[in-house]
Amino acid sequence: MQLEDYFNFLASDDIRLKGTRIGIETILFDYLFRAGTPEEIAKTYPSLNLEQVYATILYYLHNKETIDAYMTDWLNWIEQMRENQRLNPPMIIEKLRKQRDEKNAASTINEHQVSYG
Repeated sequence: MQLEDYFNFLASDDIRLKGTRIGIETILFDYLFRAGTPEEIAKTYPSLNLEQVYATILYYLHNKETIDAYMTDWLNWIEQMRENQRLNPPMIIEKLRKQRDEKNAASTINEHQVSYG
């Protein structure tokens, strides 16, 4: 078996473990940025086995420059999506914020009434 046989290369920015919907970025983020051990990572994602986690790490080590760029692009995309959501929140978020603000305003008015009452 070749190392690449563990993966589905769907696009240059979408590499997933065969038989799962999990991208290599998920495993590598836990490994590189959260210092997760392969065993911890395998336990976190029940659809993965330890061999797949090790294969992903080995693939990273064999293709470090390419996968570092892949991860950088992915992290930039995540940051861009967060900023887009912050600037254009879903309507439900706006509705919840409005309700919270109204509740806080009513609470402030009640506190003032009690203070002066």
